[in-house]
Amino acid sequence: MSDDIRPFKLAIPDADLVYLAKRLDRARLPEAEPVDDWSQGTKLSALTELLAYWRLEYDWRRCERRLNQTGQYVTEIDGLDIHFLHVRSPHEDALPLVLTHGWPGSVVEFLEVIPRLTDPEMHGGKGDQAFHVVAPSLPGFGFSGKPTQTGWGIEKIAGAWATLMERLGYDRWVAQGGDWGSAVTAEIGRQAPKGCAGIHVNMVPVRIDPAELDMSDPGVQRALAGAQFYQEWDSGYSKQQSTRPQTIGYSLVDSPVGLAAWILEKIWAWSDNDGSPFDALSLDTVIDNIMLYWLPATGASAARLYWESFAKFGGDSVKVPGGASLFPKEIIAAPESWAKRLIPELVHWNELPKGGHFAAWEQPEVFANELRSCFAKMR
Repeated sequence: MSDDIRPFKLAIPDADLVYLAKRLDRARLPEAEPVDDWSQGTKLSALTELLAYWRLEYDWRRCERRLNQTGQYVTEIDGLDIHFLHVRSPHEDALPLVLTHGWPGSVVEFLEVIPRLTDPEMHGGKGDQAFHVVAPSLPGFGFSGKPTQTGWGIEKIAGAWATLMERLGYDRWVAQGGDWGSAVTAEIGRQAPKGCAGIHVNMVPVRIDPAELDMSDPGVQRALAGAQFYQEWDSGYSKQQSTRPQTIGYSLVDSPVGLAAWILEKIWAWSDNDGSPFDALSLDTVIDNIMLYWLPATGASAARLYWESFAKFGGDSVKVPGGASLFPKEIIAAPESWAKRLIPELVHWNELPKGGHFAAWEQPEVFANELRSCFAKMR
């Protein structure tokens, strides 16, 4: 095992892009759904719009250049290559921050927010609000290695992130995450590794405890309604990925159409949009994200995180200070009382007027301001 940090440059072979084009040309689609909404899953009209753009107008090289310009690296931790973006602020005394994405996301979610965090003076902030940003790809996601043995759940990932920050020379740092990133970030807070000064989440990963429910609280009522809807209508993907990830993995790795439909449904369901996923996120950025699953063939390896850790989502309280931001279209809009159960030393809580589950991706300026406000209390 090597502690070396190696520069990583993307250069996808042209043959891979030609193969993708051929697969898109030969797509066999089902008939349109016999309903007028998304209640049966990804609408044919939305998917055909995406596929046409992907095949005829989308430019992968644009995304590739941006990732390369941002600064990509790889290092081996516990026998696995971990890919990460690393952007240092021009302010040497900036606060180091590790940002963790979730599923069906990737480091693409952070491309617009990273400049706002590293160089706040260029984006309406102040120099003393700057961060050095580290954004790893979860194991089995993007261009990180694919685990060949079980055990890469949130506990091991949290430990790996602490190792990564230490290896980069950061002796005092903070952590942030949403979706699986929130579970990893909360686990960092539980482990409280040396150097971690605090955390922030934009999804509160707590188990619902009937004994602690205040049914007179509108926030609790809203959260319970969201949880019930998720369980009844929105959780099929998680049941599949947490029980039989290999089975769905064949389709996600082999079919670009199947992969796109699987991801697009969740972008529609979980983003703050007016009926189309492309209200919240552009076609280009949605496909950029899909490409970080298609090109490295990570549909199965990413799904296995559910098998590893879905039953462990939620857990004991964290041991460090923290903050939480509630965006209105979050899957389960946990109230402040639940955030305090996760983070007893809650130093920041805010409810935002717009945005969804993919907060950094959908609302990069608002998201950056939330992190500036939260971590100002931990500098």
